[in-house]
Amino acid sequence: MTPSFPMLDPLVYAYVPAARTNESIKNDLAAHCQDILKSHIGHKTEVNHTQLMDLVKRRLLQLSPNGSSVTKFSNLIMRLEDQQVLSRKQEAILFLFTLSSLSTQQATSIPIPILSQPSPTKLIADTAPSDSSASKLESTQPNAARLAKFRAQRGVPHLNESLLVRDTLYLLQGISGKYARFAISQTNEKTLIFSTDPKAVVTPPTQALIHRLAELGYLYSRIDSFVRERENAPGVGMIEQSLCHYLQTQLTEYYRLIAVLETQLSSTRTNDASVMGEETGLSLRRLDVWVNEWRLRMRMMSICVEGAKDSHGGALVNLIHSYTDNGDPFVRKFTHELLEEVSRPFFATLHKWLFSGELYDPFEEFFVTADSSLGHIPYVHPSSLPGGISQLSGDAIFENSNPDSEDISGLRENGKKSWETKYRFRKDMLPLFVGEAFGKKIFSTGKSLNFIRYSCLDSDWVVTREKMSNNGGSLLYGDIAGLERSIDTAYQLASHRLFEVFIDKFKLLDHLSALKNFLLLGHGDFTDQLMETLAPSLARPANTLYRHNLTANLETAIRSSSAQKDSVDVLRRLDARILEYSHGEIGWDVFTLEYKVNDPIDTVLDHEAMEKYLKLFKHLWQMKRIQRALDKGWMRVTGDARNFIHLPELESEWHKVRIVMAEMIHFIRQLEAYCRLEVIECSWKILIDFLNKKEGDLDALIEAHRTYLDRTIKKVHLWHSRPGKEEVLLRQLMEIFGYILQFREAMDNFYNYCLSRSAFKDQAMDAERGVYTGSSKGEVVDSEDALPGLLDRVKEYGTAFSDRVQTLVHHLQVHPDLDCRFLGIRLSFSDFYRPKKELHAGAKS
Repeated sequence: MTPSFPMLDPLVYAYVPAARTNESIKNDLAAHCQDILKSHIGHKTEVNHTQLMDLVKRRLLQLSPNGSSVTKFSNLIMRLEDQQVLSRKQEAILFLFTLSSLSTQQATSIPIPILSQPSPTKLIADTAPSDSSASKLESTQPNAARLAKFRAQRGVPHLNESLLVRDTLYLLQGISGKYARFAISQTNEKTLIFSTDPKAVVTPPTQALIHRLAELGYLYSRIDSFVRERENAPGVGMIEQSLCHYLQTQLTEYYRLIAVLETQLSSTRTNDASVMGEETGLSLRRLDVWVNEWRLRMRMMSICVEGAKDSHGGALVNLIHSYTDNGDPFVRKFTHELLEEVSRPFFATLHKWLFSGELYDPFEEFFVTADSSLGHIPYVHPSSLPGGISQLSGDAIFENSNPDSEDISGLRENGKKSWETKYRFRKDMLPLFVGEAFGKKIFSTGKSLNFIRYSCLDSDWVVTREKMSNNGGSLLYGDIAGLERSIDTAYQLASHRLFEVFIDKFKLLDHLSALKNFLLLGHGDFTDQLMETLAPSLARPANTLYRHNLTANLETAIRSSSAQKDSVDVLRRLDARILEYSHGEIGWDVFTLEYKVNDPIDTVLDHEAMEKYLKLFKHLWQMKRIQRALDKGWMRVTGDARNFIHLPELESEWHKVRIVMAEMIHFIRQLEAYCRLEVIECSWKILIDFLNKKEGDLDALIEAHRTYLDRTIKKVHLWHSRPGKEEVLLRQLMEIFGYILQFREAMDNFYNYCLSRSAFKDQAMDAERGVYTGSSKGEVVDSEDALPGLLDRVKEYGTAFSDRVQTLVHHLQVHPDLDCRFLGIRLSFSDFYRPKKELHAGAKS
């Protein structure tokens, strides 16, 4: 009975893929294996284990005289003995040995694969396949050789694999081979085309494997083209140059791998040709194992190359950094190595900017960009400023003690322009591993150092740089925590030094105090003296005023008040000025005080800030004028009216005038106390606390001063936060001021009338005693006719004032600002206006 072997079909399918689709090949191979099993296996069972091992080793020595195959075979046998998968291990080895020995030619003509691989370089040693992969390759190699012989017997002209390996090595370098070559398709895509020669057929599985290997050649070509293109292109940034350098280094390592593989292929053919008659050793599958890691490297580099075409500078660093968010350890490691190299120019620029305030960025790759037109602006000495009481002096001429004097040439940059417009922050170029918060600190630190050097001409900036360099730590991509500490330290040192320069050297606090004392009328006695000396002139038309007269009055007010104790430099910056006027305006409408500042102080006290100070001065000066007018009016109605006017019939009218004036005085004094104590002084304390802390940079100082001014203006002007109603209360307040002045004028007219009536009575009494003064009776009659009109105007303006104040108090009581609501309570005169309002409402009903 002929024995059957049902397990042969699965074995044939497993080891010969072509048999899965070709029934004739499967049947031939199965029949051949059955012949082997029938004729040899049963007769070889008497061979013991030791004899069998000796037979195999002798055969291997014939095929590979160097003995490496024997060593590999011994290792495989030892591993096989520990496995429990096969129960008849010796029979399986005997079957394979017999299968390799059968041939119509000499038994030694069937090749046994070379199991060892040379490792001439560290690169190959690091990327060598594992033992498990090698064992799989070795187990399939006898089958591949057997299959090649079978195909030769069948007359199928399949190419020898060694020829395809040679072509594949060319393909790995982006070069077309003899049997497989690159071609450009109609869509401008690179494709792989195989030989159509019927005598050189490449099977589909082999084509798929070559396609897989040729991917490296395609990626290599893209990367190499990018590097060569950037080498010859003008204006390539330093970050791109670093990327190209890293890519070229990787390509060089890739060249070494290709060279080693070619050397191995050549040496294998030389050593084995005399023994085997054909090339063995380096197969396509083994080649695929060797280059597996490089496939991942090439893919990553290709992605970077593709992104680099549309990215530049810090944006390119961000693109590469985004690949670190990957779960693959290989991708993270590769990206980290790439960023270490690519970010070197960035950190070099960062170091110079952070510790010296110098920006060296010829290709605009940094996240800070400079306006070179504002590099060095000639410094204008304060004494050359137009106007003023006299020529300015003080800390005027600054010696050039900066070590980089060749960059300054004795010129000071314009502080305001230098700080605000010389450098700009570009968020799109900021690396993600830095973060926007630290990016702003870096920007501020370098800008502060640059400002100290070129705008402040600080001779101690070198000491500051030394401190920053010594305490800075490392600036490396691999040490982000150290980078953040360095940024924080540099930011604090530079900001602290900048505060010291502004406060100690340029006396910023003295200038702020001067503005508060003079333009915000903080010096009360100075304000009273100035008001007293200027009042006669300011009551005249604006076109009759002369600046030198105003300046003389200003000097008089300074000498006769406590303001004379201020520093000479502060007083010389103070000036009196006439604003542009139109027809009909008087001196009160166009007079203002001016305080001149020069750079670098004008960085904080810029033109916009000085405009706000002038706006506050105008408002507070108007309030002071109202207060002075009411004070003089009150002295007249309480003193002069009783001493010089003897009209009992008008005493009730004077009583009404005194009540309205008391109401006005209460209003203006409460308003002035609110502006002085609750607004200006409270805002000033917040600003001083910030300056004492010396925290933040110059932008923070500018913002703190701007906040101080904005808070003061909004509260003094009773600014409403609702859109469209911001200046409603201010307009109401201006109307009230106008009614007070009109009432004061009407009261003066009434006072003059009463004075003339009293004088007439005195003349009449003198006439009875025989003393004549020569007064005209007709004039007295005319003045009596004017009395109703005078009383009507006094009553009209007094009533209008009360009504407007009542409306203002009502609006203040619902104001969103708490201080304004408290002002409404204080102005209400112990809730005086509420019952008055209710009374008016009852009368109307």
